[in-house]
Amino acid sequence: MGFGDLKSAAGLRVLNDFLADRSYIEGYVPSQADIAVFEAVGAPPPADLFHALRWYNHIKSYEKQKASLPGVKKALGKYGPPDVEDTTGAATDSKDDDDIDLFGSDDEEESEEAKKLREERLAQYESKKSKKPAVVAKSSLLLDVKPWDDETDMAKLEECVRSIQADGLVWGSSKLVPVGYGIKKLQIQCVVEDDKVGTDMLEERITAFEDYVQSMDVAAFNKI
Repeated sequence: MGFGDLKSAAGLRVLNDFLADRSYIEGYVPSQADIAVFEAVGAPPPADLFHALRWYNHIKSYEKQKASLPGVKKALGKYGPPDVEDTTGAATDSKDDDDIDLFGSDDEEESEEAKKLREERLAQYESKKSKKPAVVAKSSLLLDVKPWDDETDMAKLEECVRSIQADGLVWGSSKLVPVGYGIKKLQIQCVVEDDKVGTDMLEERITAFEDYVQSMDVAAFNKI
């Protein structure tokens, strides 16, 4: 298993092919596996190796957070396609003498202090992921509100409709649209949060103004 010599053109081609259908060296999030290979590559791959170059630039963006990425950094030969011989030798272990491997390795026993620090950082990473705000699903509605007849006070009808207030409901623009025989319907827009406001609730509350409203229909419904 391995990529071969990642300082050579042949090794970079192996890496490029390996990343053709992958976003990361292991799993679905950036990890210490990506950092190990990134450090072995050392410089941006040529432009024609676009899978490897895309991956390199992406991992480079995590340079300041690399110590907090999950996983345990292993020898370079532990990564890559299984049918490639690891020829990197000791090159994968090269680093500044002052660097401290906070995540240990397969060949060295992890100290209690390093183990504790690694677990704390993994916990922080998981905590940050869990605190990401959930995406609020919203929809844009166009409602047709029909009066009883041409004598209905449409200004009062609209006033009644806009008086409906609810968490997750925002009224928008409106206009009167002729429907025949001198009768006009109110066409009004609104934006709703899907989990809080439904069309059934809107219909029930709008048609409750029975002195003015004959019916309500949803003319358009679009997810935002």
